[in-house]
Amino acid sequence: MSTTVRPVTFEHLPTALGIGTGTPRVSWKTSAAPGWTQAAYQLAVTTAEGSWMSERLASAESVLLPWPAAPLGSGERAEVSVRVWGEDDGEPSDWSPASAVEPGLLDPQDWTAKPVAPAWPEDPDSDRRPPLLRRSFALHRPVVSARLYATAHGLYEMEINGARVGTDAFSPGWTVYGQRLRYYTYDVTDHLRQGDNALGAWLADGWYRGRIGFNGGYRNLYGDKVAVLAQLHVTHDDGTTTVLGTDTEWKASFGPIRFTGLYEGETYDARELPDGWSRPGFDDAHWHPVVVVPRDPATLVAPEGPPVRCTGEIRPVSVTESPSGNLVLDFGQNLVGRLRITVRGEAGATVTLRHAEVLQDGEIYTRPLRLADATDRYTLAGAEEETWEPRFTLHGFRYAEVSGWTGGNAAENIVARVYHTDMERTGWFESSDPELNRLHENVLWSMKGNFVDIPTDCPQRDERLGWTGDIQVFTPTAAFLYDCSGMLSSWLKDVAAEQLPDGTVPWYVPVIPGGNYWTPIRPGAVWGDVAVLTPWSLYERFNDPKILADQYPSAKAWVDLLDSLAGDKHLWNTSFQLGDWLDPSAPPEDPTEAMTDPHIVATAYFAWSALHLAKAAGVLGKADDELRYLELSRAVAEAFANEYIGSDGRMASDAQTAYALAIVFGLFPDDELQRAAGQRLAGLVRAAGNRIATGFAGTPVITDALTFSGGLDAAYDLLLEKECPSWLYAVSQGGTTIWERWDSMLPDGTVNPGEMTSFNHYALGAVADWMHRTVAGLAPLEPGYRRILFRPQPGGGLTSAAASHETPYGRASIEWQSNDGGYSVTVEVPTGATARVELPGHEPHDVGSGTFEYTVARTA
Repeated sequence: MSTTVRPVTFEHLPTALGIGTGTPRVSWKTSAAPGWTQAAYQLAVTTAEGSWMSERLASAESVLLPWPAAPLGSGERAEVSVRVWGEDDGEPSDWSPASAVEPGLLDPQDWTAKPVAPAWPEDPDSDRRPPLLRRSFALHRPVVSARLYATAHGLYEMEINGARVGTDAFSPGWTVYGQRLRYYTYDVTDHLRQGDNALGAWLADGWYRGRIGFNGGYRNLYGDKVAVLAQLHVTHDDGTTTVLGTDTEWKASFGPIRFTGLYEGETYDARELPDGWSRPGFDDAHWHPVVVVPRDPATLVAPEGPPVRCTGEIRPVSVTESPSGNLVLDFGQNLVGRLRITVRGEAGATVTLRHAEVLQDGEIYTRPLRLADATDRYTLAGAEEETWEPRFTLHGFRYAEVSGWTGGNAAENIVARVYHTDMERTGWFESSDPELNRLHENVLWSMKGNFVDIPTDCPQRDERLGWTGDIQVFTPTAAFLYDCSGMLSSWLKDVAAEQLPDGTVPWYVPVIPGGNYWTPIRPGAVWGDVAVLTPWSLYERFNDPKILADQYPSAKAWVDLLDSLAGDKHLWNTSFQLGDWLDPSAPPEDPTEAMTDPHIVATAYFAWSALHLAKAAGVLGKADDELRYLELSRAVAEAFANEYIGSDGRMASDAQTAYALAIVFGLFPDDELQRAAGQRLAGLVRAAGNRIATGFAGTPVITDALTFSGGLDAAYDLLLEKECPSWLYAVSQGGTTIWERWDSMLPDGTVNPGEMTSFNHYALGAVADWMHRTVAGLAPLEPGYRRILFRPQPGGGLTSAAASHETPYGRASIEWQSNDGGYSVTVEVPTGATARVELPGHEPHDVGSGTFEYTVARTA
């Protein structure tokens, strides 16, 4: 087999147009004969100034290696190729196909454009109508290349000469706008021509000034004017350049969008679309002037991950008539997106689209949406056929109610379009149990629906916030299913930006005003620990120490805060805690009322975060900090054991979460006590009829705790239980995403009466990480899967399981299948990685790259 190298990638971006650094790190994947290992590599870089080639560099590494050439300047394009040598190769591989990389605008002084907003007066306390902005211009020579750099206060979509620019949605996304406003770079070469041209922008409130938050929400959180900031760079055939930016030459008017809001939905009157408004020659004499609004260009940042896009379409599986006489479409999948309709009808007729996750009594059931209206309205222009989809709103729904429909067969003319951050899919799981496979699909769909620029808790009601605890427990699962490294590394910078001076991490990021629990911001275990544990999980899965380095001050500030709160006793046993949030025994009106003492949860997490901060310090070469926080974690563990663990291994809270956290976090002082605790945990599971009794804190660790302490059978029984509360209960009820509550839908088919009742909430789906690592048996043994652990632990009556993961080095996979004599196992190790294989009846051993098959004899 010949050695081939795939195209180079840069940082954590699938495409590197508009990257935010002039020295991007490079990675590549190699396919070679089994056992081949890289011994050296060479990089070639070509720019407009010429070509450059590195020396032959002795290294076995191929992930996030330093940029080899002179730093690139703003907008300077380079093409990069790599070739590699193996340990025994005399000749190198062929060069990889060239990959292009081009920084965006790296220096604040590169920005000559200013954000502009309509000059008309507006009532900041009202629902304001979104504007259109435009400008005509002329190019006097042929166009060789062109880039558009764009962002907005609010949301934007750009057009040039009547055509949409880009495929991204909800740009520039949601960041802590005052400190970090993301901009995007577009190749618009094919949009422009010599002669007359026009630029246009759609704007909307979005998160910037739209209604966001609880109890009706809050407007104008970042400002009360929407504005566009755009800068066009054109290179001509003679090498000259034209730079054109937003300024007071632009004009503004209203368009067909009467109103749009993330919670409310969009109202669109097609009769009011100005024909040709973003084309040259359009008469804008009656349009309004614009004004410049403030923006420090030093706050503009390039994206670290992919944007939100439409990633798929789903057709209705059924169309019925509700008791109220409206059409109800069932898409068979709870999803996040919006509808695209194709309709015929008279001018002025209006089609109304309402969205919900569930039905009750044959009607869409909207109470769980709280004050989110989730209603889109389209008024027809009267054309022969009209196709429409909202631009600036998003809904979480499985069902849609359609009224005023005149478009013929709704099943043929209405489609649901799925939107989420367009990350690369990297993880797959399958087993012999169809319901377990559906559970895994539910986890996947909940991740997609809640990874919309930031990691949200739910996508449908008047909330949709970046809850820190939810993503903290879910990051290992997320990092297996998708390459979320760039998206989450960006969001973590907002975590650090929102962190209070004393180290307190907010409950959700970005921060908005919030109800009884959330304001003022207070330190809370599980949620605040995102500052330490999510960077560590990303490092573990993607082998990027820069993420640890970038977040280290934030992580350190958090642990130092806990140290000060706990004092010399090393117990975090004061102050408000959410604890094991949404323990199934908690009443609907008080999700904090869990069986486990919330201060057990808090102190356990204190020890765990201190330990992982020490690990991060070790990776970063901070030896003094490594020793300090390692000693702190041990002191907290000792205090925890003295306070909460009895001499017989029983815990002060005799509950599943208490034992699970203490076992997984290594808080028992000796193995004998841990074994006793494991037996007690398994006993609690049995006594509960194998029903789950954990909330957000305990659920991600309980199956691991049982596995670590000899209760593998109990872990499988817990996983495969179907009675409420359990993971498969939602599957048996027809759920297609993970629910916020174990009983979001009650056994009688009615919706849980609690105010917080979401049917798309990924936190309780964190068990999928255990399914990948234990049921299938694929886990990272070293950061980035540089070494892989294959250790399947079959059980629960399953006859097969398989997992595959696109690691930073290539595809790793495992499949096991039972047979009369035991079971067979096949593993695949990508080039550049090694693996540890641990199977019953076999001595643990290491293997290099390649495919390996094993037979495991059945034990008595």
